[in-house]
Amino acid sequence: MLDQQLKEAIDTLKKTGVRITPQRHAILEYLIQSMSHPTADDIYKSLESKFPNMSVATVYNNLRVFKEVGLVKELTYGDSSSRFDFVTSDHYHIICEECGKIVDFHYPGLDEVEHLAAHMTGFSVGHHRMEIYGICPDCTDQTKH
Repeated sequence: MLDQQLKEAIDTLKKTGVRITPQRHAILEYLIQSMSHPTADDIYKSLESKFPNMSVATVYNNLRVFKEVGLVKELTYGDSSSRFDFVTSDHYHIICEECGKIVDFHYPGLDEVEHLAAHMTGFSVGHHRMEIYGICPDCTDQTKH
Protein backbone atom coordinates (compact mmCIF):
# COMPACT_ATOMS: atom_id res chain seq x y z
CA MET A 1 0.00 0.00 0.00
CA LEU A 2 2.74 2.46 1.02
CA ASP A 3 4.81 1.67 -2.09
CA GLN A 4 1.78 2.14 -4.35
CA GLN A 5 0.88 5.49 -2.72
CA LEU A 6 4.49 6.66 -2.97
CA LYS A 7 4.73 5.60 -6.62
CA GLU A 8 1.47 7.41 -7.48
CA ALA A 9 2.62 10.55 -5.63
CA ILE A 10 5.96 10.53 -7.47
CA ASP A 11 4.13 10.04 -10.80
CA THR A 12 1.92 13.04 -9.98
CA LEU A 13 4.99 15.17 -9.27
CA LYS A 14 6.71 14.04 -12.48
CA LYS A 15 3.59 14.89 -14.53
CA THR A 16 3.63 18.42 -13.12
CA GLY A 17 7.34 18.82 -13.92
CA VAL A 18 8.62 18.60 -10.34
CA ARG A 19 12.07 17.02 -9.99
CA ILE A 20 12.25 14.10 -7.55
CA THR A 21 15.15 14.89 -5.22
CA PRO A 22 16.16 12.49 -2.42
CA GLN A 23 14.80 15.02 0.08
CA ARG A 24 11.42 15.22 -1.67
CA HIS A 25 11.26 11.45 -1.79
CA ALA A 26 12.04 11.18 1.94
CA ILE A 27 9.53 13.90 2.93
CA LEU A 28 6.79 12.25 0.86
CA GLU A 29 7.56 8.83 2.30
CA TYR A 30 7.48 10.24 5.83
CA LEU A 31 4.11 11.93 5.20
CA ILE A 32 2.58 8.75 3.77
CA GLN A 33 3.81 6.62 6.69
CA SER A 34 2.96 9.14 9.39
CA MET A 35 -0.50 8.97 10.85
CA SER A 36 0.29 11.83 13.24
CA HIS A 37 -0.29 14.78 10.86
CA PRO A 38 3.25 16.12 11.42
CA THR A 39 4.35 19.75 11.46
CA ALA A 40 7.18 20.84 9.13
CA ASP A 41 9.40 20.84 12.22
CA ASP A 42 8.45 17.21 13.05
CA ILE A 43 9.39 16.19 9.52
CA TYR A 44 12.66 18.13 9.66
CA LYS A 45 13.66 16.59 13.01
CA SER A 46 12.94 13.05 11.87
CA LEU A 47 14.92 13.44 8.63
CA GLU A 48 17.84 15.65 9.72
CA SER A 49 20.13 12.70 10.54
CA LYS A 50 19.57 11.33 7.03
CA PHE A 51 19.95 14.77 5.37
CA PRO A 52 22.26 16.92 7.55
CA ASN A 53 22.30 19.71 4.94
CA MET A 54 18.51 19.99 4.75
CA SER A 55 16.94 23.03 6.46
CA VAL A 56 13.45 23.59 7.86
CA ALA A 57 12.95 26.00 4.94
CA THR A 58 13.60 23.11 2.52
CA VAL A 59 10.88 21.09 4.25
CA TYR A 60 8.43 24.03 4.08
CA ASN A 61 9.21 24.68 0.41
CA ASN A 62 8.64 21.03 -0.48
CA LEU A 63 5.40 20.89 1.50
CA ARG A 64 4.23 23.97 -0.42
CA VAL A 65 5.05 22.20 -3.73
CA PHE A 66 3.18 19.06 -2.59
CA LYS A 67 0.23 21.23 -1.54
CA GLU A 68 0.12 23.01 -4.92
CA VAL A 69 -0.11 19.71 -6.80
CA GLY A 70 -2.77 18.40 -4.42
CA LEU A 71 -0.77 15.68 -2.65
CA VAL A 72 -0.86 17.28 0.77
CA LYS A 73 -3.39 19.25 2.80
CA GLU A 74 -2.31 21.90 5.25
CA LEU A 75 -4.32 21.68 8.45
CA THR A 76 -4.54 24.86 10.48
CA TYR A 77 -6.30 24.57 13.80
CA GLY A 78 -6.20 27.47 16.21
CA ASP A 79 -2.89 29.28 16.43
CA SER A 80 -0.62 26.24 16.62
CA SER A 81 1.71 25.49 13.72
CA SER A 82 0.28 23.97 10.59
CA ARG A 83 0.14 20.22 10.36
CA PHE A 84 0.33 18.32 7.10
CA ASP A 85 -1.80 15.43 5.94
CA PHE A 86 -1.06 13.23 2.93
CA VAL A 87 -4.26 13.35 0.86
CA THR A 88 -5.97 10.00 0.54
CA SER A 89 -9.74 9.71 0.55
CA ASP A 90 -12.12 12.17 2.16
CA HIS A 91 -11.90 11.93 5.89
CA TYR A 92 -12.51 13.98 9.00
CA HIS A 93 -10.42 14.86 12.01
CA ILE A 94 -10.92 14.57 15.74
CA ILE A 95 -8.54 16.80 17.70
CA CYS A 96 -7.39 16.51 21.31
CA GLU A 97 -7.79 19.81 23.15
CA GLU A 98 -5.05 18.84 25.62
CA CYS A 99 -2.12 17.59 23.49
CA GLY A 100 -3.21 18.61 19.97
CA LYS A 101 -3.15 15.05 18.56
CA ILE A 102 -5.21 14.75 15.36
CA VAL A 103 -6.78 11.42 14.40
CA ASP A 104 -8.49 10.60 11.09
CA PHE A 105 -11.88 9.00 10.81
CA HIS A 106 -14.10 8.31 7.83
CA TYR A 107 -17.85 8.71 7.84
CA PRO A 108 -19.40 8.52 4.35
CA GLY A 109 -22.81 9.58 5.67
CA LEU A 110 -21.66 13.18 5.89
CA ASP A 111 -21.48 13.46 2.11
CA GLU A 112 -25.28 13.83 2.28
CA VAL A 113 -24.78 17.14 4.08
CA GLU A 114 -23.41 18.66 0.87
CA HIS A 115 -26.47 17.58 -1.11
CA LEU A 116 -28.81 18.90 1.57
CA ALA A 117 -26.95 22.22 1.83
CA ALA A 118 -26.99 22.64 -1.96
CA HIS A 119 -30.69 21.77 -2.15
CA MET A 120 -31.68 24.13 0.68
CA THR A 121 -29.54 27.11 -0.34
CA GLY A 122 -29.10 26.83 -4.09
CA PHE A 123 -25.31 26.95 -3.59
CA SER A 124 -23.00 24.92 -5.78
CA VAL A 125 -21.08 23.10 -3.02
CA GLY A 126 -17.36 22.49 -3.59
CA HIS A 127 -16.34 20.72 -0.40
CA HIS A 128 -16.82 20.67 3.35
CA ARG A 129 -14.65 20.27 6.41
CA MET A 130 -15.61 18.99 9.82
CA GLU A 131 -13.60 18.88 13.02
CA ILE A 132 -14.53 17.27 16.29
CA TYR A 133 -12.81 18.29 19.51
CA GLY A 134 -12.36 16.34 22.73
CA ILE A 135 -9.78 14.72 24.98
CA CYS A 136 -7.81 11.72 23.64
CA PRO A 137 -7.54 8.48 25.65
CA ASP A 138 -3.90 9.19 26.65
CA CYS A 139 -4.78 12.61 28.11
CA THR A 140 -7.94 11.19 29.75
CA ASP A 141 -5.82 8.49 31.43
CA GLN A 142 -3.36 11.12 32.72
CA THR A 143 -6.12 13.13 34.41
CA LYS A 144 -7.46 10.00 36.14
CA HIS A 145 -4.16 9.30 37.93
